Amino acid sequence: MKRIISTTAAPGAIGPYSQAVEANGTLYISGQVGIDPATGKIVEGGITEQTTQVLKNIRAILAAAGYTLNDVVKSTVLLSDMSDFKAMNEVYAQFYTADQPARAAFAVKGLPLGAMVEIETVAVK
Repeated sequence: MKRIISTTAAPGAIGPYSQAVEANGTLYISGQVGIDPATGKIVEGGITEQTTQVLKNIRAILAAAGYTLNDVVKSTVLLSDMSDFKAMNEVYAQFYTADQPARAAFAVKGLPLGAMVEIETVAVK
């Protein structure tokens, strides 16, 4: 059974996809960029501010589905510039403080809306 997850506490999808989909006890969260749900715009600042907003958005979607950061088993991080890896990692470590999920990080040519970071997430109950 498939359940679509949507919350106004995180930015709405900017294309033909869902914020998240739950299937068989697994939650798949679409890639999140640093959009402030109150303004609909990428947060001002650099990689630190954007990564913080991305993870707040992920946390809000997890909560809407009845999950927490502790349920996350895998993250995929996309960076527009790999030189931002260290700063992103420092913020990431503030959200995942114990039993961190598996993770991959890649540099990509570009991200939606000119974002510096995008993170997709998988969580399991």
